[in-house]
Amino acid sequence: MIGSLVELFRSAWGHPSGRAGALILAGLALASLLAPAVLPDPAAMPDVVAGATPPSTAHPFGTDHLNRDILARVANGGRISLAVATLAVTLSLTMGSLVGLVAGYAGGWADAILMRIVDAALAVPRLFVILLLLVVWERIPLAALVLVLGTTGWFATSRLVRGEVLRLRHEEFVLAARALGSGPVRTITRHLLPNAAGPLLVAATLGVGEVILLEAGLSFLGLGIQPPTPSWGGMVLDSRPLMVTAPWTAIFPGAAIVATVLAVNLIGDALQAALDPRQR
Repeated sequence: MIGSLVELFRSAWGHPSGRAGALILAGLALASLLAPAVLPDPAAMPDVVAGATPPSTAHPFGTDHLNRDILARVANGGRISLAVATLAVTLSLTMGSLVGLVAGYAGGWADAILMRIVDAALAVPRLFVILLLLVVWERIPLAALVLVLGTTGWFATSRLVRGEVLRLRHEEFVLAARALGSGPVRTITRHLLPNAAGPLLVAATLGVGEVILLEAGLSFLGLGIQPPTPSWGGMVLDSRPLMVTAPWTAIFPGAAIVATVLAVNLIGDALQAALDPRQR
């Protein structure tokens, strides 16, 4: 499994979009990790009276209405946004994989029941469900936000994994493993799941971009990450009264959102191309 994943990533790196996306995402992640050590405190307000100041040598991205350094807030907000997206997608992939593997391998009534649940969940817009869940909290904890985003995003993944399992379970190597006495758990973990890992990685990269946009939208509505913790969506929300007089307060966090989503989608396209022999 590890060898095949390494080969998949090598093929994706050979794709121009894969290299571009990986370099952009690595740069954003590195900036977010190094931000606390090399940038000012994102909550520091050295001169509140001065308000928002344009980009300068002291503040390359300028400052916001409370005179907080926007570069520091964008970098620190990136650490929060990327962590939330990664954890939420990991949770949704885990849940979706478990349901899809059980449904595809067991078949029969188990498959019918699980897929009807998934169909019912997919019929309800995800954002509507999230808004209903978040409206009960006045200030949602970060862990609860990750849990909500993760537990509402696994339905499409389960259908993807189920389809792969239905395709693979009648392959000769799976039938041979079962004939040699391999039990359901061993067959799933050693033969079915590794061969479904490629499509799952593509789904994961696309899911990260979706969650980042969703988290930014929720923060913009005041339902996501709460102040004073910086987040890209929250920064755009704070900049609404300053769109005309200080547009840099919205441009830089908005550009960070666009760059991150673009990067993960480029990586997803490269992985998809690497999985498709016709595009190699």
